[in-house]
Amino acid sequence: MDATSKKAYMIAIVVQMIYTGLSVLSKAAFNDGMSIFVFIFYRQATGSLLLLPLALIFQRKNMPAMPMILLLKLFLCALFGNTLNLNLYNVSLKLTSATLVAAGSNAMPAVTLCLALLLRMEVVDLRSSSGIAKLSGSALCIAGVMVMAFYAGPGLSPVNHHRAFAAHAGTGSHASTSKAAWIAGTFLMVLSNICWSLSVVWQARILRDFPNRMLVAVSLCMFSALQSLVIAAVAERDISRWKLRLDVGLLAIAYTGFVVTGVTYYLQAWCVEMKGPVFFAAWLPLCYVFTVFCSSFFLGEIVHLGSILGGILLIGGLYAVLWGKSKESRFASCSEMNTIDDGQDVQQDHKKPDTHEVAKPAEIQCEQSRCDGSSKQLDRIC
Repeated sequence: MDATSKKAYMIAIVVQMIYTGLSVLSKAAFNDGMSIFVFIFYRQATGSLLLLPLALIFQRKNMPAMPMILLLKLFLCALFGNTLNLNLYNVSLKLTSATLVAAGSNAMPAVTLCLALLLRMEVVDLRSSSGIAKLSGSALCIAGVMVMAFYAGPGLSPVNHHRAFAAHAGTGSHASTSKAAWIAGTFLMVLSNICWSLSVVWQARILRDFPNRMLVAVSLCMFSALQSLVIAAVAERDISRWKLRLDVGLLAIAYTGFVVTGVTYYLQAWCVEMKGPVFFAAWLPLCYVFTVFCSSFFLGEIVHLGSILGGILLIGGLYAVLWGKSKESRFASCSEMNTIDDGQDVQQDHKKPDTHEVAKPAEIQCEQSRCDGSSKQLDRIC
């Protein structure tokens, strides 16, 4: 394994550990009485305070004027992808558990696929193995969500009974949350994934017209901070709910604002640049595994069998979708390569002697054997 691959593996693991801390600390803050809406505003404001100076430093010479239509698109993208997504996510976290929300993040690729199909940005060929894998993966994700919502099962005893965040511990478990609230929280988590997926599809189109990731990220964060301020001002009229104290709530705000918004943004972009988006997405289940242990150890949450079974179905669906997308990408690249080779052979056919015409079919078969994984005999011909 070369140095680049080692860096990519380490970064992917560190990012999933950071996301684990996000779920556990946020849940601990809500258990301690922190207002969800005030928390989201402080988180986005902290992220804006971090990203804005960085944008001014590194993008000072590359700041073109943004037309009004672009600002409107960014405002709406922030509304769905940041503000609504975070509010739904955190309300779901309050009503359920850190384990369930971490498991639900594995459904995001399947939800994005369904939205891309509805918007005709994605095609599923049911005659191919990749198309069947993507469709069956989406079905597994839906089944996993249903299992987590409607089946609790026996609970597993917490790993540590002396919890680090002991205030109102265990409020996210089935033991103290009503069945109706648990089901509502599960489907709010799905709505959060839908909002996030819509913003990803929309953001991809914005970046095609305005290819500056730093300025787009800063704009989304700042718009989201303003939107979150309006929501928090309407939802929380009591000034005492806005006061910050030296407790787990302040720790969670600092962690999500600086570490998640700041550090994770660069680490994730670095990992995707080195190994691609499929490699990074394949590590998402690791966050679920970490969260199962940390929520039990630090929060004393009782992890139920339904959450584990649903998480396994979600992870299986995630890998099925990723495998289908990866196979489609390989097939597309191989087809493009063969098309280019065939075009070059046709253009240079009159310049080549007869001996090259004999070798030409073997070269084409060799390329196809590498793409399709066919017979060893063709590999020897190459």
